[in-house]
Amino acid sequence: MPATPAEATISEITNLITFDTTSRDSNLPLIDHVEARLQAAGIESRRIPNPEGTKANLLATIPAADGTKTGGIVLSGHTDVVPVDGQDWSSDPFKPEIRDGKYFARGSADMKSFVGVILSRLEALKSAELSEPIHLAFSYDEEIGCVGAISLVEAITEEGLAPRGCVVGEPSSMRVIRGHKSMNVFRVDFHGVAAHSSLTPEGVNAIAYASEFVAFVHAVAAEFRTEGPFDEAYVVPFTSVTANTFTGGIAVNTIPAEATVQFEFRSLGSVDREALIARFRAEAERLGRAMAAENETAGVDFTIEAEAPGCETPADADIVSLAANWGGIATDDKVTYGTEAGLFSEAGIPTVVCGPGDIAQAHAPDEFIELEQIAACESFIDALISDLTKN
Repeated sequence: MPATPAEATISEITNLITFDTTSRDSNLPLIDHVEARLQAAGIESRRIPNPEGTKANLLATIPAADGTKTGGIVLSGHTDVVPVDGQDWSSDPFKPEIRDGKYFARGSADMKSFVGVILSRLEALKSAELSEPIHLAFSYDEEIGCVGAISLVEAITEEGLAPRGCVVGEPSSMRVIRGHKSMNVFRVDFHGVAAHSSLTPEGVNAIAYASEFVAFVHAVAAEFRTEGPFDEAYVVPFTSVTANTFTGGIAVNTIPAEATVQFEFRSLGSVDREALIARFRAEAERLGRAMAAENETAGVDFTIEAEAPGCETPADADIVSLAANWGGIATDDKVTYGTEAGLFSEAGIPTVVCGPGDIAQAHAPDEFIELEQIAACESFIDALISDLTKN
């Protein structure tokens, strides 16, 4: 019979789910709730707000028995979820339902179940005679480019906490994942000159130039697909590049003054991310100069909308074997989706992704997590606490 999680754990997860923390909205009501849970367990925490004060990260440290706050392990999770707009759900996405051994709700897999399991163990964490500290790091706006975790990781560094490892609880079906690609999202705005379509010499066609840029993006994509480099640990073993949105024009009889392209790439660790960004920027600038040659008011704006580094934790890093010892499933697999693990790794904190649920259910209508995955995560956190408790 499949293992089932404790009712207390389900209650913690449900409390988190009922806060609609879609990235476009504030996560502060949820942060208030988590802060209160930490306080009730006697655990101090620190808010790290966004510049507008509308969202916040939360950082807490459970010290070792001797009071040490440096070193130890970070447990990291994000608090935001993706929208449900336009999705056909069988039930209210923010009122969880359990059906056929599955827990249905927005954020159930990605990734409030992991955070809920941690909250269900706060009292155990506080009462444990820990040999080293455990740090809890809960972020905002992961879903729109790992935005919040930047200041969260900076705070960990500035406070000199120097953890020896981090577990990011994104849905990996409890596999211990030590590698994922970088995530990079761009917007390129083409500013032409409008004119009647019968007077083409008087206009600068923004769509025409934007289309050239899209062709360049897909030429680069084909280059990586055929020439590599390759890493067979990934389902898609090369750097992927794709243009995903295109807007422009107002009428069929008007030369378009504006066009916008959004594109992304997800690069392997062996690819120079900054050099690749520079390559795309250079093409945008070349097209901008060509537009300006037709009319000095025309041009191109190149904007980085979101970026997060990849993660390439060595196979022999302590956190890899530790996570496997705690019950994570050892594997050499790497994942194509991005996480905050790259930010921790870039800060010198060896990091793995290991959390309950399947990424295939994340972001989908009727998102769900299997109850036995939550139970497996409970066992993982319990084993972590036991392992870090003084004998």
